[in-house]
Amino acid sequence: MVPGEAPNGWSCGLPEAWRKGVQGGLALSPGLRNFRHRSLSMAPYHIRKYQESDRKWVVGLLSRGMAEHAPATFRRLLKLPRTLILLLGGALALHLVSGSWLLALLFSLSLLPALWFLAKKPWMEYVDMALRTDMSDITKSYLSERGSCFWVAESEEKVVGTVGALPVDDPTLREKRLQLFHLSVDSEHRGQGIAKALVRTVLQFARDQGYSAVVLDTSNIQLSAMALYQSMGFKKTGQSFFCVWARLVDLHTVHFIYRLPSAQAGGL
Repeated sequence: MVPGEAPNGWSCGLPEAWRKGVQGGLALSPGLRNFRHRSLSMAPYHIRKYQESDRKWVVGLLSRGMAEHAPATFRRLLKLPRTLILLLGGALALHLVSGSWLLALLFSLSLLPALWFLAKKPWMEYVDMALRTDMSDITKSYLSERGSCFWVAESEEKVVGTVGALPVDDPTLREKRLQLFHLSVDSEHRGQGIAKALVRTVLQFARDQGYSAVVLDTSNIQLSAMALYQSMGFKKTGQSFFCVWARLVDLHTVHFIYRLPSAQAGGL
């Protein structure tokens, strides 16, 4: 099989209903037709299936996107009671012992680099884990079997957005679920509806492939992402910590689900 090419008999480019709608303007529900017209008028981008030549762009988006969350995590960490106790209580204790406010100030300032490292560490761990697992070979992970896919949003011959989808491997479930991964949009191309278009692509793909629900995970500091998902009909189902570093900085993974009942005939 040519890298990036789907097996015979199926495609994960644009979902079938969407592809027909783009060609003829009739197969899409009114919601999707209107969305297509709005997106075309707002930004010169299109969504297509991942190709091996996209890898450097995709990995770059993943790394930069995760690094962007470090400052917000750092600010959150500084506000935690245990951090305030460490910074203020430790400085006060040192002052009482030494009698020097300068030493107390230097003590607190010396802790800031360590706290910054803690704020970055969960995101570094996430990127490292992704590059060792599903993102180590995107074609093999997402494009080698039916029911999964990886898309990119392209603008001016550059990849400016990504999203992937894999079946949930849980034998205890009584329904077919698809999990959305690695939704990311380049910072210079946000506010153009690209993220929403990528999510809609996954939802339509899930419907076409016969899934009952789409699930995803995000973090509690990604407020704009959570607002996007909830505005599109995703419901929060719980939260957890994805690693020990996340627990140290109180960085929760928030779980969402979007149900696609077969009886639902309207647009996404």
